Amino acid sequence: MTIRGWESRYREIRNAFGYSKLKDLESAQKLNRKIRKKYPISRLKKLISGQTVFIIGAGPSLSNSILTLKKYENVTKIVADGAVQALIENNIKPDILVTDLDGDISSIKKVGRTKIPIIVHAHGNNYNELELVSIFQNKIGTTQTRKFGKLENFGGFTDGDRCVFLAENFHPEKIILFGMDFGKKIGKYSKKKVLDRKTKLKKLEYGKKLLEWLAKKSNSDLYTTSKPIKGFRKISFADLEYMIDN
Repeated sequence: MTIRGWESRYREIRNAFGYSKLKDLESAQKLNRKIRKKYPISRLKKLISGQTVFIIGAGPSLSNSILTLKKYENVTKIVADGAVQALIENNIKPDILVTDLDGDISSIKKVGRTKIPIIVHAHGNNYNELELVSIFQNKIGTTQTRKFGKLENFGGFTDGDRCVFLAENFHPEKIILFGMDFGKKIGKYSKKKVLDRKTKLKKLEYGKKLLEWLAKKSNSDLYTTSKPIKGFRKISFADLEYMIDN
């Protein structure tokens, strides 16, 4: 189910970045063709609904979060694209990977060959990369346009904020952010080839704005261990010990 008001947000993003709705649709149509068998939405719901969920982004603070993340094996972890490399390197299992296929491809392939569900996003700039989808064992496709065929539209723009929109769709009890900094520094696990730093930072700014917008609509308890975001309570790693039964 697409969150109410998303169409207006999508229009704002297209206008701000000069994106083509037609190209977004062409990529979405290709992704829809690539997905012959869709991972059951009911299984995503089971992982998220009523649960505490960790959202793990590829911001600079991710490296400082690794030891804490290792402590909570039983908490559902939704991981944004490039951040999955850090988790694999540190033997931390993601439960869901959200990607538009511009992170570390080797790490994405490793996850794709397992039973871990991958939420693959189609947009106008990743048409060619969508060829990779065929090797993924469990996948759900998403689009920025209106949902159709086998595709969903949970909302969101960058990989990180799309993780939060995904979680919110299934009404978790708590959403806790790690490595979601949205600042002026780009994390080492973020997009491998940042050709335009200015555009990358602008995307992060929009991602943060979208989370602030989502927070006003959410019924979940929202927290961040990263930089402050309006609507998300800033907490320390030590606070987690009193919030989570592991």
